[in-house]
This record gives sequence, C-alpha cells and structure tokens, in this order.
Amino acid sequence: MASALSAPHFHNEDAAFAYVEARVWPEGPICPHCGGVERISKMQGQSTRRGLYKCYQCRKPFTVRMGTIFESSHVPLHIWLQAMYLIAGSKKGISSNQLHRTLGVTLKTAWFMSHRIREAMRTNDSDMFGTGGGFVEVDETFIGTEKGAVMARGYIHKMKVLALVDRDTGRSRAHVIDWVDTAHIKPILQANISREAKLMTDEHHVYKRIGGMFRGGNFAIHHKAGEYVNLANRALHTNTIEGYFSIFKRGMRGIYQHCGKQHLHRYLAEFDFRYSNRQANGFDDAARANLLLGGIVGKRLTYQTACARA
Repeated sequence: MASALSAPHFHNEDAAFAYVEARVWPEGPICPHCGGVERISKMQGQSTRRGLYKCYQCRKPFTVRMGTIFESSHVPLHIWLQAMYLIAGSKKGISSNQLHRTLGVTLKTAWFMSHRIREAMRTNDSDMFGTGGGFVEVDETFIGTEKGAVMARGYIHKMKVLALVDRDTGRSRAHVIDWVDTAHIKPILQANISREAKLMTDEHHVYKRIGGMFRGGNFAIHHKAGEYVNLANRALHTNTIEGYFSIFKRGMRGIYQHCGKQHLHRYLAEFDFRYSNRQANGFDDAARANLLLGGIVGKRLTYQTACARA
C-alpha cells in the first residue's frame, strides 16, 4: 500500500509545478500581470527558471507562484505541497516545530509557511447559514489571555471567539470579537445567518435581544440548569457547536499552546476550513488539500505583515 505522500508532486519539483498549474490554471496559463490568456509561451532552455512563462501581450515573465502564497518563497514547491497536505490533514493542526523537523526547513520558515497556508484557508463566502429555515447553532468561547490584559475572575482577560455552525451543511464560521455583547455579536449574525433560520443558542441574555430578527425563532438550552438536550424536542441542543469548540480547544492548547490575538483569526480560518471540509462532508485528506490549492491565489502574506503587532 502506497503512502499518501508517495505521489510524484510531493517529491519532484517539475511534477509539483505541473500539479499546481493544473489546479490554478485549469484552462491554461493566465498572466498575473495583465490577465492575458493568449500569446503565452513556456520559456525553454537549460538556464531558464523552472515553470517560467512569458506573456507576449505585456512582455513580462511569470510562474504559477506569482500572486499566490508561494510568491517570493525560496522553499521548493514540492515542500510547500507536503506542508499543505500535513496541515489540511491534521484534525487538530500541526505545530511549526513539527513542520520544521518533518520538512527540514528552519523553524522561522515553518512558522511563516503555516501562516501563509492559513491565509489560503480563509474564505470570503457570502452565502448565508440557515437558508431554508434550518438550525444555526451560535455560541461563544474564551481562550488564552489578551496581551496586556489584567488577570481577573471570569473571562474578561481572555480572547473571545464567536462561532456559528449550520447544521444542514455542517459548516462553521468563527470570528474574533472584542466583547460578548449585542454591539459585537448582532452585526456578525446579521451578515452570516438567513432571516428564515432557526437560531439555536444557550441562555445568554445577548441572544434573547437578537433572536427576534429570525423568523424561524430563537431556541435556547439552559446549561446552568443542567440542560444539554431538550427532552421534549431533541433537536434543541448546542452539542454540534460544542463539538466544534472541543476540536478547536484541543488543537490550540495541545498543539499550538500559545497564540497572540493578532494571529487568532488565521487559526480560526484553519479550524473552520478543516471542520467545514471534513470527512462527514465528503472530503478526505487528499480532497481537502486539493481544495486548499484553490485558495492560494491573491492571498500573499509578507513576513512583515505576519509579524505585525506580534
């Protein structure tokens, strides 16, 4: 039985370029400079850079790396593909230290590669959760400590995360928020949940104020009273989103251990990507890694930007 990492594009640079080109340019090369698709030729010659094309409309050279998370990286493309497969296939994530040891790159390089890959996992989906009147579970959680925060009882000093899970599609969408109140939560629900949806939450007073805008109704589970599933209607629970948070927290505490607030949105994108494209939704590790390649264009992240406010 062959290893999942035995495919040619994980070991051969020419095969890696061909693999990425077939997915980024399914209908042929596109010039990232002018957007042209005609009069493009692959450059030949022993001294020519691997995967180099020239657009004879704007007369500029380019490779499939340009305009993607791979741009200006000295890491071979086949190593990038290995890293993407490992991150996409690790349910709770894989640390930069582990990537550094496995891939043979420096720790600094592994850290930067990880953040670039998380950028590729970020989506700009505008489709609404709960379309058709389905249940959307919403809950908040707290993790770590905000930089400069004064330690206190409760969650005041912790980083705050609001997450949504659409039960029908099995997809999640999480956001970093500054405070658990109507002003911060309502705009997120308005932008992501259909008005016909059924809102499923816990008993937090914020959701009582917001729930009225959903025609499907706002249903609450009273955790403080020891209720986790409504015995009269077993569809009323928040167990789905609790399961999402369980995976997220095991990854953040067990694998990554520490995360600054300035990076938290990328980690959330990583967990959302794997959760929304998990095996239960029809994606195995290879399919998930292929899907990840579809998000590499236009997501370039410089080291200075990644380190900003670090």
